[in-house]
Amino acid sequence: MLTPLSTTSHSRRSALKIAGAASIGAIAFAATACTDNGSAQAAVEVDQLTSQADRARADAAAASNSIALAPERVAALTTISAERTAHADALDAEIARAAGGGAGTTSTPSASSTAPAAPAGIDAVRASLAESARSAADLARTTSGYRAGLLGSISAACATQAAVLLP
Repeated sequence: MLTPLSTTSHSRRSALKIAGAASIGAIAFAATACTDNGSAQAAVEVDQLTSQADRARADAAAASNSIALAPERVAALTTISAERTAHADALDAEIARAAGGGAGTTSTPSASSTAPAAPAGIDAVRASLAESARSAADLARTTSGYRAGLLGSISAACATQAAVLLP
């Protein structure tokens, strides 16, 4: 008697997974169709994404440079630096896609984001991460599809880094 019940649960679960995947695919397709129109709105969105990528690079540099001031937090600061660098890379890939550059093309970091930063204290890094979380969340609310998900994920990661890795 238990076998038919577990088989039914499994098939429902599979159906829900398929429906969810189809929904995500449809949303991604619609978002791509809406964002690749070459309009002024697309240029504004690219600028906003570039700003987010610059913030990610600045946070990564601040975390790396803060190791000198807080060597006891080297593991947390190294993790934050690596994750924020990954955020910048993901944003660069989306910027290239939005600009029509295709796969393998990335944006060039602005001069201000590549300048060496003075070591910031843990409080400054935490505050910067909190501001990055707010900024990414605000931008995520104005976008849709993949970009909204990317920005929401970045926001959540920054908030977690500030609250959990740098309590």
